[in-house]
Amino acid sequence: MSDLNKEYKSAWETYTEEDKKALFAYGERYRKFISDNKTERECIKSMVKTAKEAGYRNIEDCIAKGERLQAGDKVYANYNDKTLLMFCIGQEPIANGLNLLGAHLDSPRLDLKPNPLYEDTNFAMFKTHYYGGVKKYQWVAMPLSIHGIVAKKDGTVVDVVIGEDETDPVVGISDLLIHLSGEQMQKKLGEAIAGEDLNICLGTLPLEGEEKDKVKANILKLLNDKYGITEEDFVSAEIQIVPAGAARDYGLDRSMVMGYGQDDRVCGYASFEAQLEVENPACTTGTILVDKEEIGSVGASGMQSKFFENMVAELIGLTGEYSDLTLRRTLSRSKMLSSDVTAGHDPNYPSVLEKNNAAYFGKGVVFSKYTGSRGKSGSNEANAEYVAYLRRIMEENNVIWQTAELGRIDLGGGGTIAYILANYGMDVIDCGVPVHSMHAPWEITSKVDLYEMRKAYIAFLKNA
Repeated sequence: MSDLNKEYKSAWETYTEEDKKALFAYGERYRKFISDNKTERECIKSMVKTAKEAGYRNIEDCIAKGERLQAGDKVYANYNDKTLLMFCIGQEPIANGLNLLGAHLDSPRLDLKPNPLYEDTNFAMFKTHYYGGVKKYQWVAMPLSIHGIVAKKDGTVVDVVIGEDETDPVVGISDLLIHLSGEQMQKKLGEAIAGEDLNICLGTLPLEGEEKDKVKANILKLLNDKYGITEEDFVSAEIQIVPAGAARDYGLDRSMVMGYGQDDRVCGYASFEAQLEVENPACTTGTILVDKEEIGSVGASGMQSKFFENMVAELIGLTGEYSDLTLRRTLSRSKMLSSDVTAGHDPNYPSVLEKNNAAYFGKGVVFSKYTGSRGKSGSNEANAEYVAYLRRIMEENNVIWQTAELGRIDLGGGGTIAYILANYGMDVIDCGVPVHSMHAPWEITSKVDLYEMRKAYIAFLKNA
């Protein structure tokens, strides 16, 4: 069921009570997932645990044993808890192509600098470097938590989480009081808070017996007592500052979710559940969950790395005779939904979207034929035949869907990982849900759209 004229009734009105029960159950699973997992590492560790319970095996173990994979076998590949690939072997030869879902698990945040800790006028502070596209003013005067890992010289890795338990302290960035902010208020929003001003306040209590930097020394003692880390260990740490607290039901009717990191964990989690749902598919299915999309999909854990291609090569080797030609055929014959979010029409800001080509809350999963900016710059554009093919699959599986562009033509724009996979010659289209307050510390999505997205991903993996 599609929404071409934007006038038909909300998807909520098509649901039975049983449908709503399943929808709210999924919404709660998702809400708990993004509450418990606020970094890409936390997401992947949680997903690997669940995947193993569902019968997925580490592909590295299969490679080491020289095992031959058969139809129905399920394997995963984990790159340093940053990128996760999952495959379920199909009945057809792998060279016929894969049915792929692809999302990213990184989200805008504040990272600690390599040498972050300092003291200033009896305040212990962390220096940060923002990650991804953020409105810097949104990160002040709110409770923040500390998440990440510290790798020590002896090879041990320590997990750090501070600020999520109700008994934990939180940290934050102070804002300038209104009484003295005359100059600040005259600045543009993008200039009012500078990147170098996003400094985290850690405490004010001095450590007895220290000669200087007594507050900093006390913070180091607290961290050493709890985690066994020293100041030097920050050099080999990945510490992220993120909003503190759990995702919440949003709206008096609990029809929405407000939480951190929904771009793009909302699609990542739906892709993960869809992959787990598949058993003995006709075509081999795969789910790609990557890092670094918010900064250009670069690096060893980004979509532009060779990790995905290498693991598909390994998969071919485990299911038959490997050849470079088979790898190329497999990738070029694959089909993909690039699972990423889009801007939702917001009654507070209607002018930024063209109403006939906007995504609306409550009207289902969104297919974006192209993204990019201005003259479709930087876009993958799906071909008409592929769009028609997906229309049939969605309608045969009673998926409620809509189409959209990412805003008015000359206003801005954005991209996803779609173009990177399209470089192999495979069919790719962006497919996700509309979001309000995208890239803000707290983002908003509609539960009915989340549920239709999950249905769409399952229908695609099983029928494409």
